[in-house]
Amino acid sequence: MPAFAAGDPRVTPIAATVNGRRYALGPRPVVVICADGCSPEYVDAVIAAGRAPALARMRATTQATGFDGAALAAMPTFTNPNNLSIVTGAPPSVHGISGNYTLDRATRSEVMMLDDSGMIGETIPGALSQAGARVGVITAKDKLRKALSRGLDGLSGSAERAEELQRAVGPAFTAAAPDKYSADLSLFVLDAGVSLLRQRRADLMYLSLSDFVQHAHAPNAFEALDFMAALDRRVAEFVELGAVVGIVADHGMTDMARPDGTPNVVWLGDILEARFGEGTTRVICPITDPFGRHHGSLGGFVRVYLFDPAIDAGAARDLLARAAGVDLVLTGAEAAARFDMPPAAEGDLAVIGAPGFALGACRADHDLSQLIGTRLRSHGGLAEQEVPFLLSHPLVPNIAARMSKGARVWDIFDAAINGVTP
Repeated sequence: MPAFAAGDPRVTPIAATVNGRRYALGPRPVVVICADGCSPEYVDAVIAAGRAPALARMRATTQATGFDGAALAAMPTFTNPNNLSIVTGAPPSVHGISGNYTLDRATRSEVMMLDDSGMIGETIPGALSQAGARVGVITAKDKLRKALSRGLDGLSGSAERAEELQRAVGPAFTAAAPDKYSADLSLFVLDAGVSLLRQRRADLMYLSLSDFVQHAHAPNAFEALDFMAALDRRVAEFVELGAVVGIVADHGMTDMARPDGTPNVVWLGDILEARFGEGTTRVICPITDPFGRHHGSLGGFVRVYLFDPAIDAGAARDLLARAAGVDLVLTGAEAAARFDMPPAAEGDLAVIGAPGFALGACRADHDLSQLIGTRLRSHGGLAEQEVPFLLSHPLVPNIAARMSKGARVWDIFDAAINGVTP
């Protein structure tokens, strides 16, 4: 990523078409931030506390200083499908990824997504980099780096591999390597982006954060307010450096603990085995990833596989639908059609938890010791679908109207690149 020559701003737009939508990058740098796990309540709380002037300006729409909206995340509301929806500008049915963790039905082996295997098509950052833009993709979680950097001719790095990222950004970036389970993992990503922009080395950046804070702390908690205020300071720096900033989240976050603080879990695997026998079914929790301390592999959406042909799918569906804490049970085909997910990735049944409940496989399959001392806060279901959709600059009227009528998380690059007057 060579630096800009001083006083030599780019004038000609750099354009690429991805999944049927054209993105024409103008002279101002664009920074898109995925604030992982950031429910709208986190933004509300830090602004109400008077600690987020940059975010407050985005919400001051009467003064035309930004764009304040909301968007719906893709289902299931997990990290991988939504990050990939953001960078492809399309739902999971198009890019092919609908979970962090899946089952190979043919071999009955469980597979964790750690690269771009199973992904379809190209990304917006990759296509624009191939068209000549200087692009950086920086993630907190290294599990996302390869997929988000698909086709990228530019800087790709993660905070988990801090030393490699520091070398790529250069000696001007001196932040200390962060702990995996800390707010610093996300701030490291943002600081790397600020350093690149100060060096005038990027036309476009995608910065994907961690949801450690949101898993651990409610919106009004001191720790959450501190983190959101720190994020706000970085957003202000990007704007001061001349960037258009778009902020969205991959999912929200809700409390899934009982009043006594223990996880409020429906053990679907145990329910199925009690009725149909051990080994006849499998419950897959697609939230499963290398960050087990965040959620203990417990979230609001699971897929159920029925291995015994003697099991009546309707009976299994009725059994799970009657369980306290279950909101919705669909066949795999129904879920794919309703939520725009790739049909081939679905199980026989898809189960969505009611607000305040987590869904698990068998109790013995989950290590709840990882959650000791914290309330379970997690995501995956419909209750975590609404997320912030914020821009640092006003949108042109036609795009503002479209985004106000029903934005999805995969519209953020369109808004940030195509929606702001050059």
